[in-house]
Amino acid sequence: MVASSSSSATAGSRDRVPPGQIVTAGWPVLHAGSVPKGLDVGHYTLRVHGEVEHPLVLSFADLLRRPQKELTCDIHCVTSWTKLGMRWSGVPFRALAEEARPKDSAQFVVMECEQGFTTSLPLSVMMEDDVLLAHSAQGGPLPAEHGGPVRVLVPRRYFYKSAKWVRGLRFVHEDAPGFWEVRGYSNIADPWRETRYDVDDRKFIFAMRKGALFRPIDADAPSGGTDTGR
Repeated sequence: MVASSSSSATAGSRDRVPPGQIVTAGWPVLHAGSVPKGLDVGHYTLRVHGEVEHPLVLSFADLLRRPQKELTCDIHCVTSWTKLGMRWSGVPFRALAEEARPKDSAQFVVMECEQGFTTSLPLSVMMEDDVLLAHSAQGGPLPAEHGGPVRVLVPRRYFYKSAKWVRGLRFVHEDAPGFWEVRGYSNIADPWRETRYDVDDRKFIFAMRKGALFRPIDADAPSGGTDTGR
C-alpha cells in the first residue's frame, strides 16, 4: 500500500463523490499479492473466449490496432478513497465484444488476471460506453503497479471491479464471483448505493424485493383482475 495525501472535495466536486468516500490527490497502490514479473507489452496477450461466436487472442499491438477511446472519469476505491478527473486511454470493451459476438447465452463476463485473480460483472454493465481495456493513464503508459500493461476500467463500480493485469475476458451464462467477492466484498460494487460488502448486497436486494411486494395499490385500477400470486 502506498500512502497518499488526501483532502476534502471542493464544493463544485462534492456531487461527484459517493457516500463515505474521501478525495485523494494521489493514486494509492492496493492489491493482493505482488506485481507480476515479466508482463510487458512484448509478451502480453489477451484472450476473449467462452460463450462467443468468434474467440480472440490479441497481442498488445493487436489492441492498439483496435478502436481507441480517451475519457476522463472519477475512480472510487472500496477502501474509501476517490480520485477525481483521471485521464484514461484504451480499447472500448464494447468494440471487443462486438468483434467476438457474444452468444445469447452470455450474461456475465469473468475478467481473468495474472496470478489467478478474477472478478466479474454482468455483460450489460460491461457494455456501458465508459468501460475500457485501458493501456494508458494520466497521459502515459499504465504503470505495472496500477495494472499495466492492460487493466479493465469500469468507472461506475468500486475499483476492484476494474481488474488489474487482465489476461482474459470469459463470457459465461452463470456468474462466477471472484477473489474479493468470495472474501466478503460486494458483487454489485456500486459506490453510489455504497454496496461495499456482501451484506450490503443482501440489504439492497431485500429493499428491491420489498418495494416490489408492497407497492401501493392503484385505486383507479379495475377490480377483479389482479394476480395475487397465490
